Amino acid sequence: MRPASEERLHEIPWGALAGRAAALDGALAEILAGAPAERIVDRVLRADRGLSREARRALAEALFGVGLWRRRLYAQLGDGAAPARLLLAALLRDLAGRDDAETLAELPPGALPPPRPPPGALADRASLPDWLAGELVAAAGEEAGALADALNLPGPLCLRVNLLRATPAVAAARLAGEGVATRPGLLAPGCLVVASSRPNVYGLGAHREGLVEVQDEGSQLLGALVGARPGESVLDACAGAGGKTLLLAAEVGPAGRVHAVDPDLARLERLRVRAARAGAAGIVALDGAAPAGGLRVDRALVDAPCSELGALRRGPDLRWRLDPAAFAALPPLQLEILERAAACVKPGGRLVYATCTFRRAEDEEVAIAFERAHPEWTRIVPSVGASTVTGDGFVRTWPHRHGTDGFFGAVWKR
Repeated sequence: MRPASEERLHEIPWGALAGRAAALDGALAEILAGAPAERIVDRVLRADRGLSREARRALAEALFGVGLWRRRLYAQLGDGAAPARLLLAALLRDLAGRDDAETLAELPPGALPPPRPPPGALADRASLPDWLAGELVAAAGEEAGALADALNLPGPLCLRVNLLRATPAVAAARLAGEGVATRPGLLAPGCLVVASSRPNVYGLGAHREGLVEVQDEGSQLLGALVGARPGESVLDACAGAGGKTLLLAAEVGPAGRVHAVDPDLARLERLRVRAARAGAAGIVALDGAAPAGGLRVDRALVDAPCSELGALRRGPDLRWRLDPAAFAALPPLQLEILERAAACVKPGGRLVYATCTFRRAEDEEVAIAFERAHPEWTRIVPSVGASTVTGDGFVRTWPHRHGTDGFFGAVWKR
């Protein structure tokens, strides 16, 4: 049986690619040279507003597919220097099962070498850099193949209901009225998973009016680990553009306060706009690059900078643009941010450390190093779905088990 990541390629309307493959040569060359595929796809689709829905999907899948599956395609062809159009033809024949692959790729008959069996090695079969295949095996063991397959699938579109504006039932009804079917999430309260064809969420009235935000369910679960209550003060020590900040703002309510900190001040400015739309402008305080001196809060969240391997399915070609040599600098930085945030939490307060990676060096090892240096903090087991809690009392979500991005969470009480 074919893996799900390959099975979905059989459902693409590849026939709409007819007569368009040659025009993709430049775009494919850019992606293979390291340009972000998402940016290239957006440019290609914007260049021809008259494309049918089927053609738009086929073009996007061709560009993303070659970007993602390049190693597998080179292996199928037996040629590590094959040109981009030949890779496209191999994608169509060997993974999508098209008998007309050469015609769709605008290649002469016989251009494709005879088909080969799927490669056996994980890195070749799932199209992974060697270092990433090693990380998957180290993190998931016998489940590495299933994890790789899940990372080769597009993630579901998840929405977080803004409880300052609506209940999940009200938001779901509003979305249904705009033609968007949803179902409740399985792990995070207030999560709605889009069940219909992927809409332009940002064009929906429900989004413009601040009823919903796009946020992976695993990310929402991490925000829930903080356990913020109405009227409390919370520090979001790595706020970014504020997805979890706004979740926390809805939990503490108008009588509470969420202090948003991030070294990227431009992202905090985007948070300012989002907070206004969400009705949280009076709850969120933009504190700049570091917590204010003397700040004391009831709870703190450290959603630390990390290798982001748990979110690889959100960028099909990202695996080829990451430099694993940069990962060594992350644990010391993560620990430093965690200790700085911990100093702001009152006695009896809660601290949450989170990442979107499955590397133990950035997850369990950082958490344990923090505990050894700070015995005043006690690890607690959060009340979340049992399937996400590890034997050590940490929280993990997995793409292949839970359908979420891969997240890690540790929770302590002072």
